[in-house]
Amino acid sequence: MSSNLSSKPNHPSSGTRGKVEIQGVSRHYPGAEKPAMLDVNLTIEPGEFVVIVGPSGCGKSTLLSMVAGLAKPDKGQVFLDGKLIKSPGPDRAMVFQEHGLFPWLTVTQNVEFGLKMAGVPPDQRREASRKALDLVHLSEHTEKFIHQLSGGMKQRVAIARCLVMDPAVLLMDEPFAALDAQTRTMLHEQMQELYVEMKKTVIFVTHSVAEAVRLADRIIVMHANPGRVRRDFRLNLPHPRDFDASDVAYYMKTVRKEIDDEVNAHAGASRRVSEGVGSYEI
Repeated sequence: MSSNLSSKPNHPSSGTRGKVEIQGVSRHYPGAEKPAMLDVNLTIEPGEFVVIVGPSGCGKSTLLSMVAGLAKPDKGQVFLDGKLIKSPGPDRAMVFQEHGLFPWLTVTQNVEFGLKMAGVPPDQRREASRKALDLVHLSEHTEKFIHQLSGGMKQRVAIARCLVMDPAVLLMDEPFAALDAQTRTMLHEQMQELYVEMKKTVIFVTHSVAEAVRLADRIIVMHANPGRVRRDFRLNLPHPRDFDASDVAYYMKTVRKEIDDEVNAHAGASRRVSEGVGSYEI
C-alpha cells in the first residue's frame, strides 16, 4: 500500500546508476513455520534514500542481504541496473552494525584495503581514501589505529571504506544502533550531508522511526510473519533536514502509528489463537 505524503521523492539525481528492482521475492528458512518474506515487490530509483522499518521478524535484514548478494531468494529475482544479482559485487557496498575494521591497520589503510585488493596503484589509493575520509570528517585522524577511535568514528571509517569503492548502492544494516543517542544524532546530520554530496542510492534498515524520518526520502513499513510491504511512505522534506521541524514530528507520528497498528494486529492475533478464537492472516 502506497501513501503519497508527497507527489514525488525529494532526492538528488544520480544519473542512471543504482536502480534496484525486487520482483516477487520470497524466502523460507528451513524449519521455520512461516516464510521470512512473501512475494515482496519494490522498485528503488537511482539516488533515492530508502529506509526499511518494521517489527522484528519482518524480513528487513533478509531483504538487504538479497540486494547485497549475500542471500538468495527461494522465489523471485533482484536486479541492479537491469542485471540479475547472483552474488556480492563492487557495485554494492554494505555497512553493518559492527564496523568490521582491521585493528592492526591505520584508518587510511582500512579505507584503502578494498582498493589495494583490486590492484589500484598506491598513489591513487591514497588520493581516493583522502577524499573519502574528508567526506566523513576524519581527515585529521588518518594515521590513528582503530582502538584510538570512538564508536561513532569507527562507523564513519566503515562508511568511508565503502564510499571509496564508488558503489552504485550503499546498503546500511542498523549501522548506528549500538551508539549513544548524542552520537547517533551527530551521525544523522553527517549522513544527510554525505547523501547530498555523494548522490547515491541508499537502502537503510533500522528499528528507529525517528532515524527513518530524519534520513529517508521513502520509508517502507514491513508486515511481519511473513515479511511483506505494508506501506510505502514518500516524504516531502528537504535534505539536509531540520530534525526539530514540525513536519518531521508529523511524519514520525504517522509512521509510528503504522508500525503500532502492525504490532497490535499481531498481538491481537496471538491472543485470539491462545483463546481458541481463530487465527490472524496478513
